[in-house]
Amino acid sequence: MGYTPKTLRVDALQDYLSSVYNRRVEILGVWRLGEAKASGSKDLKGFGYGVPYVIEFTLDGEVKRVVLETMRPGGFGHDFPSDRAQILLWQHSAFNKLPRHVRSVDVGAFTVDGEGLKSLGDCGEFFILTEYVDGKLYHLDLDRLKETGELSILDERRCLALSDYLVEIHKLKFNEPMLYVRRIRELIGHSECIMGLIDSYPPNFDLLDERGFIEIERACVDWRWRLKKKAHRLSQVHGDFHPWNIMFHEDVNFTVLDRSRGEWGEPADDVTAMTINYIFYSLQKYGELAGCFKRLYEIFWENYLSKSGDAEILEVVQPFYAWRGLVVASPIWYPNLNVDVRRKLLNFVRNVLEVERFEVNDVNSYIK
Repeated sequence: MGYTPKTLRVDALQDYLSSVYNRRVEILGVWRLGEAKASGSKDLKGFGYGVPYVIEFTLDGEVKRVVLETMRPGGFGHDFPSDRAQILLWQHSAFNKLPRHVRSVDVGAFTVDGEGLKSLGDCGEFFILTEYVDGKLYHLDLDRLKETGELSILDERRCLALSDYLVEIHKLKFNEPMLYVRRIRELIGHSECIMGLIDSYPPNFDLLDERGFIEIERACVDWRWRLKKKAHRLSQVHGDFHPWNIMFHEDVNFTVLDRSRGEWGEPADDVTAMTINYIFYSLQKYGELAGCFKRLYEIFWENYLSKSGDAEILEVVQPFYAWRGLVVASPIWYPNLNVDVRRKLLNFVRNVLEVERFEVNDVNSYIK
């Protein structure tokens, strides 16, 4: 539901940026993020939502870059323009409050005809404008390890840096019990979270039938009632701390991208979002948690538990691991995943929901 402009006019984009910076800018080039740089200021034919674009321009003689992002309609609670607007407005308000997060420059909207970009009076689809950051996404490190299995000192140091970052941001607490209750409720029922993920699985899914999904949902409702009593844990969070949202520069210096769903939440959200990927990659390489990925998983957890002093997290990670497990097991996100790996991930989802306390060293027993 929505519309797609056939052309993004560079003159309209230039006028918009000039209004944002309060002086005239000159656009040098516009191209899709991740593709080769395009010079010149031609209109973009076939512009579509959900594709981020790099905009290079001059301002007072200085060359600058920003990224213009929109959201693709459809599914996961993004169906209506108002759904997408809510997320982008929140992101603009929240990105700049989190240490190391890419800066948001502005939030705005395309006009109804799709030809112009302006303030929010006569708006159609919304967009967000962020600073451009260069570097390599963290998942490329994990891709390399999956190929070689050769762990370097830098790999270990980067893992520690990510764990340290969560320790630091989670120190900031907020006394607002009903907000914590809301975040736990959203974990279970939000369109992007557990029930939304389950709804995105295809009918007649081979590895888990309707009864199996119902059992997962029921177990998660039980967990909601346990966790809603732990509002003292409400902390500053990123909300989507996974390897595709972390941009490494030189050495262990990094920037985080695309903070999601709320400034405050449960620290287990961030910890599981990262560590599920060490499990995910390890299952693909070794068939269990082993080798280089087991080492990274252990480094991350041991460092976090030691420096945060948060032993209670092991009593609340279960539904968060279930959510993240449903993500990486999803045939939508990973259509070509080995069947055995997908089965083990779903075993992990069901088994972690059954334990009162998550044991960091018992992952391989949870996948069986």
